[in-house]
Parts: sequence; structure tokens; C-alpha cells
Amino acid sequence: MQAVDQLPVADAHLHYKWNQGEVTSPAEAVQALRDNHVRLAVVTGTPAERALELQALAPDIVVPIYGVYRRGGDWYGWQGREGLVDEVREALATGRYHGIGELHLIGGFAARWNRSDVLKGLLEVAAERDVPVLVHTEFSRAEPTLSICKARPQNRLVLAHAGAALSPQEVERVLEACPNVWMDLSARDPWRFISFPISGDDGRLLPAWEALVLRWPERFIIGSDAVWPVDRLDAWDRADTGWEHIGDFLAFHRRWASFLPEDVRRKVLLENAVRVFRPD
Repeated sequence: MQAVDQLPVADAHLHYKWNQGEVTSPAEAVQALRDNHVRLAVVTGTPAERALELQALAPDIVVPIYGVYRRGGDWYGWQGREGLVDEVREALATGRYHGIGELHLIGGFAARWNRSDVLKGLLEVAAERDVPVLVHTEFSRAEPTLSICKARPQNRLVLAHAGAALSPQEVERVLEACPNVWMDLSARDPWRFISFPISGDDGRLLPAWEALVLRWPERFIIGSDAVWPVDRLDAWDRADTGWEHIGDFLAFHRRWASFLPEDVRRKVLLENAVRVFRPD
């Protein structure tokens, strides 16, 4: 059996932001991907074109998706941005981007999706171009996600952090109701979302989570979401050194995946993300 730390992976949740470029050059970021045996890396840039810098150096690995945020703080105000839908439509038409996201839909900041012309427009553009949308929610129940995925079966949706606060039971409700949703387990590690763990002290998935992955082996993907420090979101006064920790984040996923049957492990670590982000 291949050594756990060398298992090939698809990192389906990466950012390359203005405050990461301050400490990690594009060349260093790409080298980190190669050093960590990443076969496919889905990268969103802030601003969007930062992802293209990595893709230019590693077209065999990097898949850029269009990040709608231009600077820190945009994550809570993007739904009110005039002209955003046209901006994204033009960007996707270039053929350089292969998805949209990460779109934060967080209680207190997010309008109901069916009342948001911007979100509806972005989903329509994604369906037109047949590209996935990475969505971030933090609700304790599945209803907000279900309201989107059931109404938009033509969209391929990736739910960041498997809903962040969702329990295995709520995650399964989404999987059962919406075959167009994949669960991204990024940031469900010992450093983030620590109130909602998916693994135990031994690194193995908790029984309810492991049973869920085994029941739905083609619907889970992994990612590092390499940001650091984890307690400061887009801090303007502090560089983000997340790319220096990508190995730790991926080691977490490789550890719990090592307990799975080989065919399931291969799907979750690599094959599912390839099907979602590189269907050709």
C-alpha cells in the first residue's frame, strides 16, 4: 500500500489572496502543491486574477474558479454589487475560469437566495456555462441549502465545509434530496469548526461521518482551505501564511481517509473532485 503521506489528492478548496501573495509567491505555492502530491488544485483568487498566476505556472494541476471578492470584507457584501453578474459572465466566457466561488451565504449577511437577483443571476450563468458553484453556508439546519439545490437542479453545487455547522443527519438530508450537490470537507479539521468535529483523537472519522461517507462515496471531496491564522478572516494588518500549512491540512484528510476501503478512499481524495471540476 502507498504511504499515507504520499496518497495523491485533489485539493478542491484553495484560495490565493492578496495577503497570501505577500508571503507566498506563485512559484512557492505551486511548489507546495507538487511537494504535497496534489494532482488537481481548485483555486479561487482574491482578486480573481490571482488564481490565474498559479494556473500559468501549473496548468496540469491548477483549475481556477472565478472569485467574486476583490478585497477583504467583500465576502459579506457581494450580493449588493451592481454589475457582478455581467462581470462573471464575461470572465467565464474567456474560458480561463471553470467555476464560481466561494460564495458566502451566512445568516445575518445573506439575503434569501430567491430574493437575491445577484445570486440567481450567478446560478443562471453557471448553468449556462455548465460550471460548478462553491457555496459556503453556516446554518444549523439544511433548509437554506435545500431551498437552492432543489430549485436549481441544473446547477452543480459544492457545499463548502459540508455546511460547516451541519450534523451528519442534516448533510444526509441534502445528499438524499439533491443529487447535484457534493460535500467539501475542507476546514472540518482540528483547527477550524472545532465545535462540529468530524474526526476523533485517533484521526479516524467519527462513526456517523464514516458511515455517511461509506453510504455516499461519490459525493464527498476534500480540500485544505489553506488560510492561517485561522482566527483572523482576511485581516488587513496581517499576512496570511496558509500556504505554509497546506501539508498539515492535507495530512488530516489523508489520515481519516486511510481508514476507508481503498476504492472509497480513492474517490474521496481524488476522483470525485476530478469529475466535478474536470468532467472532460
